[in-house]
Amino acid sequence: MTSKTPYYGQCLCGDIQYKVDKIEPQMAHCHCIACQKFHGAAFSTFGEAKKENFHWIKGENQLKSFTAENGAVRQFCQNCGSSMTFAASKKVTDIIEFSLGTLDSPIDLQPDIHVYTHYKANWSIICDGLPQYKKGR
Repeated sequence: MTSKTPYYGQCLCGDIQYKVDKIEPQMAHCHCIACQKFHGAAFSTFGEAKKENFHWIKGENQLKSFTAENGAVRQFCQNCGSSMTFAASKKVTDIIEFSLGTLDSPIDLQPDIHVYTHYKANWSIICDGLPQYKKGR
């Protein structure tokens, strides 16, 4: 499979759409409790793009934010609830983390790590051979 850029994605209802000119190579499966609760799944998977390479095409005004006690900010569609972005509280960076599950375009990259496995759901088995870290990267 060969991907062509830009990559496109959207929320479940299509109210919010974005494009990514270049996806950075680091992609993580996050098993923290907050990701489990926010995604309603055993873990979430986030890709990274430099902010200059990530563009909202439609519906940026439909984004709502949830700020956790630790200051992390998660953005989601106010209509369908799709998780769109994540920003860690203590990191000021030029990177935006976005939910890979919202991509419509195929990509050639693969997640490279599991993080916060200390909090992993006990019913989830990690068997893909990727490195696992009890905390962050």
